[in-house]
Amino acid sequence: MSPRGARTSRASGTRTAAATDPNETATTGLEAKLWQSADMLRNNMDAAEYKHVVLGLIFLKYISDAFEAKHAELAAAAARAEGADPEDPDEYKAASIFWVPKEARWSHLKASAPQPTIGRTVDDAMDAIERENPTLKGVLPKDFGRPGLQHARLAQLINLVSDIGLGSPADRARDILGRVYEYFLAQFASAEGKKGGQFYTPSRVVRVLVEMLAPYKGRVYDPCCGSGGMFVSSERFIEEHRGRVGDISIYGQESNYTTWRLANMNLAIRGIGANIAQGDSFHGDAFPDLKADYVLANPPFNDSDWRGELLRNDKRWVYGTPPAGNANFAWVQHFIYHLAPTGIAGFVLANGSMSTNQSGEGEIRKSIVEADLVDCMVALPGQLFYSTQIPVCLWFLARDKRNSGFRDRRGETLFIDARKLGSMTDRTHRELTDADIARVAGTYHAWRGDPDAGEYADVPGFCKAAKLDEIRGHGHVLTPGRYVGAEAAEEDAEPFNDKMRRLVATLREQQAEAARLDELINANLRELGYGE
Repeated sequence: MSPRGARTSRASGTRTAAATDPNETATTGLEAKLWQSADMLRNNMDAAEYKHVVLGLIFLKYISDAFEAKHAELAAAAARAEGADPEDPDEYKAASIFWVPKEARWSHLKASAPQPTIGRTVDDAMDAIERENPTLKGVLPKDFGRPGLQHARLAQLINLVSDIGLGSPADRARDILGRVYEYFLAQFASAEGKKGGQFYTPSRVVRVLVEMLAPYKGRVYDPCCGSGGMFVSSERFIEEHRGRVGDISIYGQESNYTTWRLANMNLAIRGIGANIAQGDSFHGDAFPDLKADYVLANPPFNDSDWRGELLRNDKRWVYGTPPAGNANFAWVQHFIYHLAPTGIAGFVLANGSMSTNQSGEGEIRKSIVEADLVDCMVALPGQLFYSTQIPVCLWFLARDKRNSGFRDRRGETLFIDARKLGSMTDRTHRELTDADIARVAGTYHAWRGDPDAGEYADVPGFCKAAKLDEIRGHGHVLTPGRYVGAEAAEEDAEPFNDKMRRLVATLREQQAEAARLDELINANLRELGYGE
């Protein structure tokens, strides 16, 4: 089963993975505290429903904070007779800040929180923001006034969210609200179980993809973008490398309407401009002519309801017609179709995609391998997702292995077996560490010849650069375990006879101690009258 479920779509570094951001560490306690408080207020409300209440309020607080900061700046300029008008919407639009009408400003909402009509007040605020900012039209939740949401609990939530961000430049620079938003997305995914996977890809999985592809500049595309996690990480990647955020153009599509709204809010809360379409990428491709430099995606696994029988002769199926009962290789070919001549794709799929021969999928995989498109395969450990404990794999496809700023890799594919990496964060969830991500991404960069990435070498049990003939010999199966071999055993320098004498001496000591303990137990039993 897909981490995203059968029907819907989901989202959502450096040459080596960046170290943990101290600002991120500093806010962890706040995020957890806020989540605990917010979850206590949920009462019996379903997590899927409650999600939009909380995230909607966080979004409203975020844009209001940004607006108020700009408002204060303009008011100060007006006081100096510099001609600025703090109530001129154009002043805010010029600074890429949403214009927030008076009735939607957080100070007004907080003051109105004790009133029994607070739900209607929040709905009116959402309407006003959408009316003044066309890019948010149809995005914001507007059902705070419904009977099922008690006004007292809503008031408590407003007071809770009021403590986030605080509006100071330092807090905005640390993106506290953005971090809280992302943290809450993850927690709601966990609370919802399988349904949560429809909109959220664990951030550590996203980081592996982004840090391996290193999307510094160009067009980035995700046709099943969920809540937009791939895009947020791409923008963050560029910022961490002192690049210009505007150097990438973002295109995405999401079939689930409520998840599409989450994606737009997730990007808007960070000021990221993107073209996110709502609809089915297979049957209503919103970007039919797009050729992307980078494709990052986590499509629904093994989707049997994608209505493939209606697309039997589609022009995207260059490497074979995908079976109507499984969309895995429909997604793969959709990604390839949208790649630019030097584009690279990185995406998540179920492990079965690497070896299945059912319904013609093996032939499609063979055609893709023979076209020399497979750049790298990574096997990940299980329990990384909130919605499934099955292990997944990462595919990396390159349209042209000859150049693109790297060495000529034609006829060669890198296999990485990362199944032993990661550590358990709780009883059911595993997470990749910074060091794990650095090792995987660094291995790929060294192999493909990134500048300053170091020399590549095969590591038994972990990575292997295989030639096309070797892949043919394995029947075009792409499971890394078939290629990397066994992990090298540590060399034992102790002579055999010396080791045997040492082990026998240890055994004799243990036998003597066991006999002593047996006699002690028997003596105690005799003293109690149970001896022989």
